[in-house]
Amino acid sequence: MNISETIWAFALAFTLYAGWLDSRTRRIPNWLTVPGLLLGVATHAITAGWHGAVMALEGAGLGLLILFPLVLLRALGAGDWKLMGALGAFVGPVMLWFVLLASVLVAGLMAVTMMIRAGRVRETLRNVWLLILSFLTFGFRAHPEVSLDNPGALKLPFGVAAAVGTLVCFVAVQWGL
Repeated sequence: MNISETIWAFALAFTLYAGWLDSRTRRIPNWLTVPGLLLGVATHAITAGWHGAVMALEGAGLGLLILFPLVLLRALGAGDWKLMGALGAFVGPVMLWFVLLASVLVAGLMAVTMMIRAGRVRETLRNVWLLILSFLTFGFRAHPEVSLDNPGALKLPFGVAAAVGTLVCFVAVQWGL
């Protein structure tokens, strides 16, 4: 097993466990995300020196920066946010774009399935519009009906989507896509 495969194995184990936890508890705890971030940085520092550590920190920073507005809007949980930061430390900034895109697509499929099963298509589309409008107008305030704090809101375990997205990207890398 080469260094790249080892790092991917760590990333997969990390996200699959986080996805499993999120599916069971709807939480991704700090005791998992913080050591995950440190392990990602340490692995790259050991295998590629200072350059590897910087690349891992860039990946972590990118993951945290991209998703921060959604955390401010209360459309994404802080555990999900920290999960993507830690995952960025494992896969680096370039691959994180692909993992994040795959994760968002999987989350979208999960969300469509959930809203159809719950019979809440119209309400969900209205809420998505409110989020987009708030984001585009820099109105970083949560709408009570759209926020994760709303007990009646459908809540998607993004950790599951991140695990599947990471697995899809791993398979694509292994197949040379």
